[in-house]
Amino acid sequence: MTTMPKVTSFVMAAVVGLAMVSLVAGISGTATFYTPPYTPSACFGFQEQGTMIAAASDVFWNGGAACGKRYVVTCTGATNQGVPRPCTGRSVTVKIVDHCPSGCQGTIDLSQEAFAIIANPDAGKIKIDYRQV
Repeated sequence: MTTMPKVTSFVMAAVVGLAMVSLVAGISGTATFYTPPYTPSACFGFQEQGTMIAAASDVFWNGGAACGKRYVVTCTGATNQGVPRPCTGRSVTVKIVDHCPSGCQGTIDLSQEAFAIIANPDAGKIKIDYRQV
């Protein structure tokens, strides 16, 4: 009879642990990059925002509600055969400053500098996990 509470506790701990991993891992998507000049932007006009920036696709642009929000982006793999292992193993935090134009090829369009932190730019497009911070 004493094993039932132990099993229940273990199951509860496992569920909580998996939920926490899910929160840390973030949402899956793809990233591309764009090059300077980074102004004007849809969110801040000609006000300079640095280089750790990104443009949001329609996936989370939400009529401009994404402006100024910060996301941690991590490369998770290649999307093509050109660069089979593009990821550097690092993550980058970017601020949404723009709207990715119609036909955008990624979930998020990182600045060239931000993309280079997490992946080889020769890849062009990568698989990512991202989460708002």
